[in-house]
Amino acid sequence: MSALALQAGPTPTGDGAPGVTGFVLDVVATLGAPGVGVLSFLEVVFPPIPSEVVLPLAGYQVQQGRIGLVAVLALATAGSYLGSLVLYGVGRALGLARAARIVDRVPLMEADDVHRAGDWFSRHDTAAVFTGRFVPGVRSLVSLPAGAARMPLVRFSVLTLLGSGLWNGLLVGLGVALGTQYAVVERYGHHLDHAVYAVLGGLLAWAVARRVRRARAPRPDARADRQDARAD
Repeated sequence: MSALALQAGPTPTGDGAPGVTGFVLDVVATLGAPGVGVLSFLEVVFPPIPSEVVLPLAGYQVQQGRIGLVAVLALATAGSYLGSLVLYGVGRALGLARAARIVDRVPLMEADDVHRAGDWFSRHDTAAVFTGRFVPGVRSLVSLPAGAARMPLVRFSVLTLLGSGLWNGLLVGLGVALGTQYAVVERYGHHLDHAVYAVLGGLLAWAVARRVRRARAPRPDARADRQDARAD
């Protein structure tokens, strides 16, 4: 056993922490910094676990000496960038309208979300790509209108890397600031799970309600037909 392991204590896997917290800790403990990169990639393409959960826990393990700070920041930012690049490519290849139709089939998302991101991009252009990295839900969708508008790849890459790197650094730094309080994370991890589940449940209910309202709303052509009938 290495001297580092003896000094740092037991390996902080998710054995003592339930649900989302335990899963993230297990992934990071098993895969190390590459696991942080994988989770960051997935969070952008299809957000299963938000970076607000993953990166502070990764930063905590950095403080414990389990993984390196530079590797975590580099791979988390690389994962965020690659996920954004995938969506940029989809927007560039399909255009915003077709990309919106695809997104409309994704749970918890609708075509209107893409169009709102497109409107925001139209208003703010370069700033939208950078600042969008700090806004949950927007950090991935803004890549679609950027690709559809054929923003130069170099500019898109620089803005995405800067925004993602800064956001990731803030969250990892928050985890590092937790210090050696692993027992606290272990003890109260279920509260984090409850908060995440509550947010996901709220988003699901909101998405279902939106789809129900949209299904019940008369289509424009149907409204026109009824107006013509009343006129007759």
